Amino acid sequence: MRRVLALTSGRIAVAVLTVVALLALFGPLLAPQDPLATSDATLAPVSGAHWMGTDYLGRDVLSRLLDGSRVSVLGSLEVALTALVVGTVPGILSVHLGRAFEWVTLRLADTLVALPFLLFAVAVVALLGNGLTQAMLVTGVLVSPLFYRVSRAATLAVARSPYVEAALISGASVGWVVRRHLWAKVLPPVAVALAQTIGVGFVIVSSLTFLGIGVQPPAPTWGGLLASDLGYLGQRPWAPLAPALLIMVTVWAANLLADAVRDVSGEAGRALVDHRKARADRPAAAGHAPSGGAS
Repeated sequence: MRRVLALTSGRIAVAVLTVVALLALFGPLLAPQDPLATSDATLAPVSGAHWMGTDYLGRDVLSRLLDGSRVSVLGSLEVALTALVVGTVPGILSVHLGRAFEWVTLRLADTLVALPFLLFAVAVVALLGNGLTQAMLVTGVLVSPLFYRVSRAATLAVARSPYVEAALISGASVGWVVRRHLWAKVLPPVAVALAQTIGVGFVIVSSLTFLGIGVQPPAPTWGGLLASDLGYLGQRPWAPLAPALLIMVTVWAANLLADAVRDVSGEAGRALVDHRKARADRPAAAGHAPSGGAS
């Protein structure tokens, strides 16, 4: 994490995602008005009472944006964490639990890749009811092949190393070897995939709520606000900018964080640390250098 924060892109990404996380935690509490309360002031412009105007039912837009941030953030985290657990554990174990387990998990991963996760999420919602949680859990399972392949590739890179083989020959269990030797090697690429999946989760949540799937109206969501504003562009042409900008900036920050984690991982990360140490040692060496004077 210190290496990520040493990069300008890493600091920007962490700052943006921290603001989004704070909106999810405290947004409903900071909402100046009841996000569900309607009024006669429909499609009102920006004013002191309504900082971002009102929608077609007279509801305060700022309050609905703040209140809807929690659904978007929690939905994207559900997708990312489900994919992390479902994909990473089999990906690591497929290298150590024999050819049968490896063949079965590879075929399952190939099958999940072939399924269009957005359409499948819509089908699950149609079968199980209009709830965002079950849609996000199913979507996380469908996205999990990314983590499976990343973790499997990283595990294969170190599974035949001498220290891993020595640990297995000495009687160490697979779980101990994974915790002690493999996880540190697998963690950087998995962290990159996790940051990317958080951005994908935001797109999925916004797409589903834009279509009115997963959250029952009048509950506010960023995607739902974007969809409702598109019907009144003649009266409020600037209205879709706020939810669209929130979605775009959040996805951009997640991808930027993934790039920063990738840049500081492995050989690139060690090169960055060595370069910074060399720059720090250079002024110290210059300060201790003997200075010559004219006699």
